[in-house]
Amino acid sequence: MKYTLFFLLLSCFTFSRAESAATVSPECEHLKNPLGLDVAAPRFSWRMNNTKDGAAQTAYRIMVASDEQSLIEGKADVWDSGKIASDVMLVVYQGKPLKSFGKYYWRVIQWDESGKELTPSAIATFEMAMMEKSDWQGSWISDDKPVDYKPAPYFRKEMSFDKAVHSARAYVAVAGLYELYVNGEKIGDRLLDPMYTRFDRRNLYASFDITDQVQKGKNAVGILLGNGWYNHQSIAVWDFHKAVWRNRPRACVNIRVTYNDGSMDTFFTDSSWKTTDSPVVFNSIYTAEHYDFRKELPGWDKAGYNDAGWNNAVVVDAPSQKLVSQQLEPVRVTDELKASTFVKKSDTCYVYTFPRNIAGITRLTVKGPEGAVVKVIHGEKMDDKGFVTLWNVARHYRPKDDSDPMQTDIVTLSGKGTESFSPKFNYKGFQFVQVETSVPMELNEGSVVALEMHSDLPVAGSIKASDTLVNQLWAACNSSFLANLFGYPTDCPQREKNGWTGDAQIAVDTGLYNFDGITVYEKWLADHQDEQRKDGNLPPIIPTHGWGWDWDIGPDWTSSMVVIPWEIYQFYGDSHLLDAMYDNMKRYVDYMESRSPNGLTDMGLGDWVPVSTKPERELTSSIYVYVDADILAKTAKLFGKKEDAEKYAALAVKIKDAINAKYLNRETGIYGLGRQTEQAMPLYWGIVPENLKAKVAANLYKKVAEADFHLDVGLLGSKALLCALSENGYADAAYRVATQKTHPSWGWWIANGATTFYESWNVKDPYEASLNHIMFGEIGAWMYKGLGGIYTDENKPGFKHILFKPNFVEGLNQFEAKHRSPYGEIVSKWKRDGKNLVYEVTVPANSTATLYLPKTKTSLYSIEPAKFSKQTVKKDDLVVFELTAGSYRCVIKE
Repeated sequence: MKYTLFFLLLSCFTFSRAESAATVSPECEHLKNPLGLDVAAPRFSWRMNNTKDGAAQTAYRIMVASDEQSLIEGKADVWDSGKIASDVMLVVYQGKPLKSFGKYYWRVIQWDESGKELTPSAIATFEMAMMEKSDWQGSWISDDKPVDYKPAPYFRKEMSFDKAVHSARAYVAVAGLYELYVNGEKIGDRLLDPMYTRFDRRNLYASFDITDQVQKGKNAVGILLGNGWYNHQSIAVWDFHKAVWRNRPRACVNIRVTYNDGSMDTFFTDSSWKTTDSPVVFNSIYTAEHYDFRKELPGWDKAGYNDAGWNNAVVVDAPSQKLVSQQLEPVRVTDELKASTFVKKSDTCYVYTFPRNIAGITRLTVKGPEGAVVKVIHGEKMDDKGFVTLWNVARHYRPKDDSDPMQTDIVTLSGKGTESFSPKFNYKGFQFVQVETSVPMELNEGSVVALEMHSDLPVAGSIKASDTLVNQLWAACNSSFLANLFGYPTDCPQREKNGWTGDAQIAVDTGLYNFDGITVYEKWLADHQDEQRKDGNLPPIIPTHGWGWDWDIGPDWTSSMVVIPWEIYQFYGDSHLLDAMYDNMKRYVDYMESRSPNGLTDMGLGDWVPVSTKPERELTSSIYVYVDADILAKTAKLFGKKEDAEKYAALAVKIKDAINAKYLNRETGIYGLGRQTEQAMPLYWGIVPENLKAKVAANLYKKVAEADFHLDVGLLGSKALLCALSENGYADAAYRVATQKTHPSWGWWIANGATTFYESWNVKDPYEASLNHIMFGEIGAWMYKGLGGIYTDENKPGFKHILFKPNFVEGLNQFEAKHRSPYGEIVSKWKRDGKNLVYEVTVPANSTATLYLPKTKTSLYSIEPAKFSKQTVKKDDLVVFELTAGSYRCVIKE
C-alpha cells in the first residue's frame, strides 16, 4: 500500500483556566472507595483530567486523614507525603500503621508541567477490616447434616442494639456460597460469593456496610448457604465430588456495630444461631438449582420470627487457616435479555430464544397449582425439531440418576398466585431455554427473562470499524471473555467452568485491552500460589482439588504463572503482582529447566484443537519455556536481582539457540515443516534471529496464501498468527485471515450466527463442542495492536510511553480503537476520505508516545506546534514521530 504524507497537524484542545484541570479517578488497590482492606500498605492511583497539549505531572502530594473534615481543612493526621517531584501516578502507602476497622480519607494534589498546583482530587475513602487473625470473633458454624444432604441451610440470629447506631459492618467468611440478609433485606448485589479458591488453603471474606439496614432495638441477621465448589454434589469427569476439602457449607460472620456515643459491639456466629432447611432443596454450581415454593418461611430473616422449631447451629472447624479479604470486582447481573422468539410447543412445553449466547441464569415467572413442577432447561443448541438439546455440553456429566439433569432448574410451585424464581447458587451457558410443566400452564414471552452474569469489570476499551464483521467479532470475543470470568478465568460456562491456564494466558491481552481486570487476575495468581507444588510445577486447571496432574502438563498452559503477571505490569505499570509472584515464578522456571536440560522440552498439550496440522509439541512448548525465562530475567533486572537476571537471561539464550538449532533451516527460513503455527510462534515470541525475520515472515505469508488466507492453527498458533503477520509487513494478509467468512476462520462462526467464540473451528463439529470458549480470543487484542497499533512499551510500562504502529489495511475504510490506560484514554483512529486517509491519535496527559508511519518517496512532514513533537526520524521504511500529550491529526494522500 502506498501513501504520501500530505500534512500533519496538531488539533489542540484549548484550556483557558488551569484551575479546571483536576485530579480524577482516585483509586485504592485499583478499586473505588474499597471496603474491608487487609493489606498493610495499600496502593493509590489517579489520573489527570487535563487535555492541554503537553500536559504532564511534575509533582504530587498524597494526604490521608482519619476524618473528612481534616482533609477539607488541609490537614493529614495519618500520612502526608509532602510535595514529591515525580510524574508517577501509582504510589504505595507509607504513613502511620493502619488500624483494623479504621476508615480513612485521602486525596491527591498534582502540579502540572508548568509547576502550577492543580485542583485537588475529590476526597476518596478506604476502610480496613481484619488486619490480624485475632480480630475475628466467634466460631465457624454449620448444621449437623451429612455432606450429601441436599437442602441448603438457613441460619439466623436476633440481636438488640440499645443505642442509636452510627455505623454497622458485616464481615462474612464462607466455605461454599451465601446470601446475607439483615432485617428482611438481602445485602448487596453480589452473586456466587465468595469467589472460588482452594478452600483448604485459603478462604475469602467480604465486608458489607449494613448501616442503612439496622436500627436501634431488635434486629435479625440471616444467612443462606449454598454448596458452590466446596460441596460439589454433582458428578462429572473432573471428580470435584472427591475434593479433599469437601464438606457441608459453613460460615463465620462478624457484625460490628458502632454507636453514636463512640462505643461498639461485635456480634458473631456461634452455637446460639439457629438453623433449618431452606426452600433451596438442591443446588449445584455445575448443573442447576431446585426450589420448592411450598417450603418458604416468610419472615425468617426478620426480628420476631418464631424459630422455636429450628435447631442450634453446630460449631465446626475452619476450612483453612488463612482468611483473606476479597478485594476484586464481584459477580453481578449485568444485563437482562428478553426473548427474541417464543414458541408454544404444547400446553406443557415452551421454547425461548434469546438474542445472544450468555453466561447467567433465568428468571421464571409463572402461576400454577400447588405441587406442580416446572423444569427450565438451558442450552446452546436446538435440534431440528426446535427443542433445546444439551448434547454438546453434557457428555462429561456422570449422574447417578435423573434427579439432577444438566443445566435444568426444577421448581415446585406452592399454588399461591404468581411466583418468581431465579437460582442463587448456580449459573449456566445458554441461548435457548425450554420450559416443561407437569400440568398445563399458560406462559408468555415475558415468563422467562435471561440474566447475564459475570465478574463485573469496568470497561477499558472499544473497537469500531466500517466492516460490520470486525465489530461482530469484537463483540463476540468480549462476550466470551466475560462469560468465562467468575472470579477466575474459565474455559466455558456450561460444560466445565474450569480455570484452564492455557485458555487464560492466551486471552489475557484481549481481557486487558477491553476491561480493567487487574483485581481478578491478582486473585487468580494467588490461586496459582495455593496450587504450586514444592518442586515448582502447576496443574493445568486452577483452582483444582487435585484433578489434572496426570494430564500432559506443560509450559504451553502453565506459563500463566509468568506471562500474566508480566502483562499486568505492562498494562498497569504496577509491579506489585510481579513482586508477589517472583519466588513462585522462579521455582516454576527452575522446574521447567530441570525437565529440559538440553534447552528443549516436549511437555504440554501442544497446539490444541488445530484445524488440520499440528506442529511438534517440543517446538511449541520450548518456545514457552523461553518466554518464561526471558520474562523472569527482565523481572529480576527490574528488582535489582543481578545474579538472577544474568542466570535467566543466559537460560533464555540457551533455549532460543536450542530451538533454532533443531527447528530452523537458516537457508530457507523455515521452522519445522513450515506450518502456520511453526512460522508464527517464533516470530511472535522473539525466537527468530533478526537477520532472518523477513525470510521467516515471507514463508508464513506464503503458507497463509496457500490456504487462501484462511488459518490453519490451533490454540497456540491462534495467539501468534495475526500479530506475526501484522508486525512483519503483512498486515493486509492478517486482516484477510481475520475477516474470512468461510471455514476455517473466526468469521465463519459469525457467518453461522455465533454471538460468542466456539471451542472448535468447525461449527458443525460432530463431537462435543462448547459454543462459548475464549481460548481463540487473541484476535480481540490484535484489533488494538494490528489495526489500531496501540502497544505498551516494556521500558515505560502502563502506557507511560505508548507505541503507535497503525496498519491502514486494504478493505477497511474506517477504524477506531480506544483504551483507557492508567493515564487516561488512548485513541488511534483512521478513515479514508476520498483520496486521503485521515489518521488521528490521542496521547493522554502525563504520557508520551512514539508514532510510526509508512515512509514513501514523495512525502512532506510537519507537526505544529513543534514544541509538542520532536523532529521526525526516518528509520527503515517508517517515519517516526515523538509525541507528548495531546491530540494529533494526520492526513495521508494515497
